Amino acid sequence: MMENFADIQQVLATSSSPGEEFQALSWSRQREVFFQLPESVQQSVIDDLTHRQLYDFVRRLDSDEATDVLIFTDQESQELILRQLDDNRREKIEFLLKFDPESAAGIMHLDYVTIRSQQSVEEVTRRVRRYEAQTGQFPTIFVMENGTLLGELPGQALAITTSSEAITDYVHETPTINFDDEPEDILEVFRANPESRVAVLDQEDGKETVIGVIYAEDLLRIVEEEASKTLYEFTGVTEEESILDGPLSKVRNRYKWLIVNLGTAFLAAAVVGLFEDTIAAFTLLAVYMPVVAGMGGNAGTQSMAVTVRGLALGQISLSTGGRAIFNEIIAGAANGTITGLLVAAIATIFNQSPLLGLVLGVSMVLNLVIAGFFGTIIPLVLARFEIDPATSATIFITTATDVLGFFIFLGLARTILGI
Repeated sequence: MMENFADIQQVLATSSSPGEEFQALSWSRQREVFFQLPESVQQSVIDDLTHRQLYDFVRRLDSDEATDVLIFTDQESQELILRQLDDNRREKIEFLLKFDPESAAGIMHLDYVTIRSQQSVEEVTRRVRRYEAQTGQFPTIFVMENGTLLGELPGQALAITTSSEAITDYVHETPTINFDDEPEDILEVFRANPESRVAVLDQEDGKETVIGVIYAEDLLRIVEEEASKTLYEFTGVTEEESILDGPLSKVRNRYKWLIVNLGTAFLAAAVVGLFEDTIAAFTLLAVYMPVVAGMGGNAGTQSMAVTVRGLALGQISLSTGGRAIFNEIIAGAANGTITGLLVAAIATIFNQSPLLGLVLGVSMVLNLVIAGFFGTIIPLVLARFEIDPATSATIFITTATDVLGFFIFLGLARTILGI
């Protein structure tokens, strides 16, 4: 019996019959595991299940979960599965399948009811009980008035509201989002309105129609996906790539980025070549070159990460970025001084060369200043030209810190050490 999720994922990804391995799990374990698998593995599992096995898996899932499974099947399989479901579930799933799975509508749930603001407490209570009897779930209650969403009526309000009171006295304002908005837009709505749920709307001819609801717990998946997407972009790996993908897939997803990096590496190598005689005369310089370049690259990435986050949150732009650039330059100088003193002390003590320590210390300060400047200005410039800085900035920042870092370090060595 496979218990560890990592073991299950590995088995499903490498098995020649993933459907058989999937069937060996209990239904509850299948449900837990499936939605954590990479899309490529999910697809292979679905492709290897028989029609009956697929139906047995789907029939007990929530409508939104069933939809997430059926998007991996062809039209014929979808129709066969849907015909076997009860009318209520079939209608919900067919409705959800119309939408982009990456949009707000693809994330939403359908466990809600809409009521009119003029309805009595008794009418609303009957409507809610009828829904609960049909689905086994207590719905979110949205209150509408003349084609406009007033807000949400908390379920507990039904227990304390008297027949003489208007239900509108208990309505809470509800944040909304359009059905075709992207995950980033959903996150922004939740940041501005840290509520437990968001109403998904379809707006047409000046009227609002509630078509779903998104809960706070749904944000976890969105945040994880956005974080993974950003990490992939920073490293030049496509979002679709999984750790369990085969070598050919990994080569196809990565080689272009590596070729670009190879070009910048040759540029840095050309700068080093200008000081070939200097390095030959004082070989210890070659030992410390990776230290200078590595520290500059790391510092530049830190500045870039902060700047990209500021751009994402709308806190900064190229026109307002002067203060941020200045702050990063000062921070770079301070951090360069701290690390420069440490590396200078190491070179002086272990290599018995105070002048080499001086070269290293000054180079470290200047390279971290460069890193702070380019780590901030490059994302701002790229964003100004509507180029995604998370995808493109790293290569430019690394090139700047490598090329200028080597030039400063070796140039100072030639001048100060007299070689």
